Formats: sequence, C-alpha cells, structure tokens
Amino acid sequence: MQTTKVRPDITRQYTFDEYLEKLTAYCGSNEQLTRACKLVWDLPPAAEDLPNALEVALILAELSVDKTTLLVTLLGDFRLNQKKFIESLTVDYGEKIHHLVEKVRWLHDFHFENIEDNSPEQIERLRRMLLSMIDDVRVMLIKLAYRVQRLRMMAGKDTPQRLIIAKETLNIFTPLANRLGLGQLKWEMEDLSFRFIEPLAYKRIAKLLEGRRDEREKYIKDAVEEISTMLDINGIEAEIYGRPKHIYSIWKKMTAKHKEFSELFDVRAVRITVEAVADCYTVLGLIHGRWRHISQEFDDYIAHPKENGYRSLHTAVYGPEGKPLEIQIRTREMHEFAEYGVAAHWRYKEGSLSDASLEKGIASLRKLLDPNETKDEELIDSFHTELFPDRVFILTPKGKVLDLPQGATPLDFAYIVHTEVGHRCRGAKVNGRIVQLTYELKSGEQVEILTSNIAAPSRDWMNTNLGFIKTKRARAKVKTWFKHQDYELNKLDGKVCYERELNRLGLVKVSLQKILDYYHQSSADDFFAAIGRGDITSGQLANALHDVFLDKEESIPLVAKQTKTNKKAISGDAVRIHGVANLLTTISNCCKPVPGDEIIGFITRGQGVAVHRKDCINIINLEENKRDRLIEADWGEDTGKTYKVSIHVEAFDRQGLLRDVSKVLTDEKVDVVGVNTLSNKDEQTADMTITAEISDLNQLGRVMDKIKQLQNVVHVSREYS
Repeated sequence: MQTTKVRPDITRQYTFDEYLEKLTAYCGSNEQLTRACKLVWDLPPAAEDLPNALEVALILAELSVDKTTLLVTLLGDFRLNQKKFIESLTVDYGEKIHHLVEKVRWLHDFHFENIEDNSPEQIERLRRMLLSMIDDVRVMLIKLAYRVQRLRMMAGKDTPQRLIIAKETLNIFTPLANRLGLGQLKWEMEDLSFRFIEPLAYKRIAKLLEGRRDEREKYIKDAVEEISTMLDINGIEAEIYGRPKHIYSIWKKMTAKHKEFSELFDVRAVRITVEAVADCYTVLGLIHGRWRHISQEFDDYIAHPKENGYRSLHTAVYGPEGKPLEIQIRTREMHEFAEYGVAAHWRYKEGSLSDASLEKGIASLRKLLDPNETKDEELIDSFHTELFPDRVFILTPKGKVLDLPQGATPLDFAYIVHTEVGHRCRGAKVNGRIVQLTYELKSGEQVEILTSNIAAPSRDWMNTNLGFIKTKRARAKVKTWFKHQDYELNKLDGKVCYERELNRLGLVKVSLQKILDYYHQSSADDFFAAIGRGDITSGQLANALHDVFLDKEESIPLVAKQTKTNKKAISGDAVRIHGVANLLTTISNCCKPVPGDEIIGFITRGQGVAVHRKDCINIINLEENKRDRLIEADWGEDTGKTYKVSIHVEAFDRQGLLRDVSKVLTDEKVDVVGVNTLSNKDEQTADMTITAEISDLNQLGRVMDKIKQLQNVVHVSREYS
C-alpha cells in the first residue's frame, strides 16, 4: 500500500503556540487573531517562492503595529485567495477587515512585470498610483512586509524571477518604504535586491566593511554610549541613536560621487537630537574635543540652511578605534521639520521635485507608523485625500501610467495618449468593460480606447454640460480640429448649432443681424462657420442670445397659453422690484421665468407683484390701460430658490426611456413636480412633459442637453404652459 508524502512547510520556523505568543506580545491576545493564526497554520504548504503570512506578521509585530494590521496580514495570505473566502470576511471579521484585505489582495494581484516603460517619470507615476489606490497606510505597510519576506526566501535561489523581483523592489517598493520612514524594511529590501542584481559588487563591499553587520552595529552602540556619557557629564539632555550604513547605500554613494570605499566617512553614522540651538554647537564642540575632526567634512546647515529649509550640523570624526564616524546634530524642532516638513529626508535622498500635497500626505503616514503617536482613526481615514486629492493614475493596455486630473474621462485619456487617438475615439473599455465616454476614471483602472479609421470628433464633446471632456488639453485639441475643417462643413454645422440653441431657449423670428453685430461678424456665413469651428461655443452662444434678445420686445417667443398666476410667493431676496421694498412677489405660470431670464413685474390687485418674462405673450399683448401697472424688476442675490419649469421631450418610444430621463434629473439633483407622458403605439413615439424645480438657466441648459443625448430622443425644448 502506497502512502502520500506531504511536503513539509519550509516557510514556517516556529510552532503554532510560538507564533501566537510572538504576535500577541504587543497587542495582547484576541479571539479573532487566534482564529486567523489557526486558519493560516492549517493551510497546505505555501509555494516555495511565496511568503507564509505567519512569517510576514512576525516582521510587522517587531514594528509594534496594531491588532488590525496583524489580522489583515494573516488574512491576506496568498493561499487565501478564493472569492468565497473573501466574501465571508465581512461576516467573520467585520466590514473594515474585509475592505483592507481586498486592498492587500489588489496589491498582490497587480502585475508589475507588465510595466514596459521603466523611465524615472513612469516609475514615479506608478508609485503614486499605488499610494492613491490605498486608503489606509497599513495596507502598504503589509505589502512591504510581504516583499521583505519574499526576498528573504529567494536568497538561496538563483533564478530569472529573482532578478525581476529585485529590480521591481528597488524601483518601486524601497522608495515607498523610504517615504513612510520604514528604514528597517527599506535597508533589508535594498541589500537583498542589490545582492541579487550585483552579486560581485555586493561581496566586494561586504568584505570591505571588515566584519559582519552585527559587529558594525555593536560599534555604533558603543559610540552612542560614549557620547551619551560625555553629554550627561556636561548636563546636556539629548537623544542619541544611529545605525551603520548598509551595503546598498554605500555602493550608491560610491557610484554617485565616484569615490572609493576608503574615501567615504559616513559608513557609520550617529544622530544627536537636543532641545535648543545653543546645545547643537555645544555638542559639536564636545565631539570635536573628544575625537579628531576630518578636514573638509563639516557643514553648518543651521547658519546656512538648504534651499528647502533643511537645518542640521553635519560633521565627521575619527571615532572609537580610529574609524571614521559621521555625526548629525539638530534640535527636535529641526528633526520634526526634516521628517515631516518640505525637507523630508526621503525627498532629499531621492532627488525628486517638491510636491507639497504629497509631502503633507506622507507626513500623515509616518505619524501613523510612529509607535509613540496615538493611533488617530480620523487621521487614518483622511490621509488618502491628503495625498492626491485632485489626480488619478490610469494604466494603458501596455502598463504605462498616465497622470490625469480628478474627474477625467476616457476622452481626456485618449487625447493624453495621442491627439489622433482622441480624434478617432469611438468608445472605451475600462478593465475590459465597455463604458460611456463620460465615465469618470478612477486610479488604478486600465483603459483601452476603441478607435475608427476616420478622425471625426463630435461637437458635443465641447459642450461642458455633457461632461465628455474635463481637461483643457483635450478641449483645445478638439477645438483645433474643427478649426481646420472645411469652411462649408463648419458653416452647416454652425447653423444647426445656432438653430438648436434658439429652439432650446424658445426663441423664434429673431433678428440675425443683431447677433451678427454682437459678435462683430460681417456675414451670416462667417458667423455660422465660427460656431462650427468652435470659436464660439454653445455656452457662449446661449449667453449671447440672452443678452441680445431676451431683454428686447422685438423678439417673439413661442406662444404660450394664459393661465392663472402661480400663487406661491417668493422672498424679496429672490426678486428685486425697483423703487419699492418688501413687496410680495409671485412667479407667473404663463411664462415660468427662472434666474437668467429678463423679467418684469405686474402689480396685481391683492396678490402683490406677478413676475413675468419680458417676452411673455401676456405682457406683449397687455392692454394699454393696464401698462401703467408694469414695474421694473430683476433677479436678486438669493441663489437658494428653485422655480417650476416645463421641459418637453419628443422621442421614439422604447423600454426604459422614462427611467433614463429620471436618472438625468436625479444626477443633476433636480426635483420633479410632475410628469405627463403620451405614447403613440402606432408610430412608436412618445411625448413627455416634465415639470421640475430648476435653480437657474445654467442648470436648465445642462438638463436639456443631457436628455437630448439619450438614446431615441429626437427633440427637447422648454415649454410654456
């Protein structure tokens, strides 16, 4: 009888009880943590190159993280990737844990090897995209710990995959660890990656360091004790700490400064933090009095701060055993500024351009990771918005990262990729799913633009009410395209746009010459061509039509039926009556004016002043003996009021038409007072009249434009009942 041998789990080094004891030493025992530990312990052995979550959790336990971080680390094990298990987390561990595990899984599943462009700009965008996708700092902390453990496991395996992982680590993860102030994780990832990428250089520098790391660390410990004793004798309170430079840091400095190992004086470094500026110089004098100063290795950044505001004293001496020792001396205030201000150490190290919003966010992250800081849940919840409140980071199909403004659409993305891609755009896929061109992109999404063989931008793309384009670049590209089109084609398109605006505003038989004079155009053809090219946008045209015609009695609007005045009174702040204060005013139902319309008041008997549009048919046809009751009026500054407006929609009938129209109104936050729909089954048409509460003409224009874009809608106009 054959027996199946179970491969021992080489990714575990302790018993279950030992793991549990180590993980609960800082945050205390907990039922959920115990259950999660048991869950991971009972899993089948992990793949040889994938970390065991128990080992990863030990790395984080040494950083004194909270219980939530350890719990998410365990539940984020690579082996726990079944969809059913992920969905069960809300019931078993709560919504917050489920959300954080989902984010860890997203980072696990992200394929960095698909990133073809490894330019510094692209790598930085990728780092920022990763940070923008994470709404809790602990998720990135967990990912970094998983990467450290994965590098440890690859130490004895010389494979092509190891080289890929090492390069990816140096490009992406070590700078992120640096920004988060995680020096312990950073140096280990750097040294292991450097060892895999440049094994000969690694061995040469390791040999030059004259001993193992523990010996170098002992040297620093002895130097710190000696300095501490010296300062205590002289009555100076200070915090002293240090660590030896790791191998990758030494190699990087040798390469950047073209120096040999023997020319470096900061292989071993100590930092001294004191209370006052005077103490900095006192400590400097004591250090130079105790050990011989190395000439030309002194910088006074207190008297002469760096351009970014960084302040500190830097010196180098021949310390204990005659070995070179770098010493930095600063006050606590200088240290806080260097760690959390615009002169953050990671910025200086990476040599990147300053970014105030990024640095503010990183400061929040580092404070969250400080074991001496109280864990502020509000800070945890808000740090994401501090990082990139106005940017989204989008992936191309080839993995290139593009940086766009918040709210950008697939069309904006297309024009960033290439002008011709934008011109030929006919659709878009986001993460493999077809979306509308008005879809607002989110960080981390991969976008594929669907194109045609012919460049043919739509004029609707330039209509700000429709939301196709949010960036100035894309709008300018579309406008330029129309400028270069045939004059006759622009003229025809412009005429259609002009007539559509007249119809939308309810204007007929207006004087074309007046609008030509307004725009200083010599002919109607040139005027229409200017609209067609995009020199005059639909929004500008609508405003011009209001300015030129809606305050002129010569314009004749669409005829409206005369009805009783709307009995609903409005405040005097919403309408101003010239020469009279505190009058009762009501909006007339016959023309239903809204802010933006030219208005006039009519003094009624017992009902105050009825407010009409100046081109209202009832005002134009008012009897002569009543005209002395007309009074000048205009809109006040109260923008909180809404006004009833009727919108008429003609369409070919289809299932879901009313639902789609309602969605437009809901998205615009418009309250619907009434809907009247008439369907003709023989002709498959539908007439719809919607009475809605509108705040002003701008909102009315947006609503009408968006309804016009709906499938099967033929005509949309403002109606006067």
